[in-house]
Amino acid sequence: MDVHRTPEDRFADLPDFPWPPSYAEVADPDGGTLRMAYVDTGPADGEVVLLLHGEPSWSFLYRHVIAVLSDAGHRCVAPDLVGFGRSDKPLATGDHSYARHVAWVRELAFDHLDLREATVVGQDWGGLIGLRIAAEHPDRVARVVAANTGLPTGDVDMPEIWWQFRRAVEQAEVLDVGRLVASGCVRGLTEEVRAAYDAPFDTEASKAGPRAMPTLVPTRPDDPATGANRAAWAALGAWDKPWLNAFSDSDPITGAMAPILARHVPGAVSVTIERAGHFLQEDAGPELAAAVRDFLGAGSRPDPS
Repeated sequence: MDVHRTPEDRFADLPDFPWPPSYAEVADPDGGTLRMAYVDTGPADGEVVLLLHGEPSWSFLYRHVIAVLSDAGHRCVAPDLVGFGRSDKPLATGDHSYARHVAWVRELAFDHLDLREATVVGQDWGGLIGLRIAAEHPDRVARVVAANTGLPTGDVDMPEIWWQFRRAVEQAEVLDVGRLVASGCVRGLTEEVRAAYDAPFDTEASKAGPRAMPTLVPTRPDDPATGANRAAWAALGAWDKPWLNAFSDSDPITGAMAPILARHVPGAVSVTIERAGHFLQEDAGPELAAAVRDFLGAGSRPDPS
């Protein structure tokens, strides 16, 4: 497996992101290892919050959430998915699969960090991975926060706006990652913040992860990930732990999933994050963090105020 590692100087002077990275080795399918980066901050004995980002962002997306939750006494663990952020970047799109990303996060969270009683927060691909992690390892997960995400099986077609996004990623000669993030926000990005989303990708070849991820979303019933996702749906239909749906009010990609999850997961409670697009952590990070903080404090029910 050919792998790229982004030079560390690309991450100098990131706005509002002071935390140093930690690293762990996870197995690659060729018998070697890949380096995964993660932020681990807050009291070591605090309740663990596992913050999982999606496509095409990285742990920087959670900076405002991390600040609020760590100040509230929670231990925040925010990985960079393989192919993103400071993590190693396989240079072939074929090196990425849904199953591999689930396995890499599981290995980091449970084998390396030995996280227990974790609250899993997942947005976009962070939810596609995180909901699988929760369903398959309920003994390690205390709570779930689903934020602008879902668990597709290919039995229902994706919305047209998602297909437009997938085609744009597939056809782009130069993939403008910062622009993709900006297009999923409603409050706008400063040039400094937009540059931070571009920072992990110092070469076009290093963008194999962002290019691959849209093609890994199950869009047909015989997709390689469909069986595992159907099993996860069944498990979540019998979920007996606290669950929060924290969806934004302006996400045309995943918005339809909010009522579906609310109906499917027993005891699920919901809040709406206002004036926020697909990347609600970027648009409304403190508001999302407050909802998660209240959810943790209440055990099951957030304060909608």
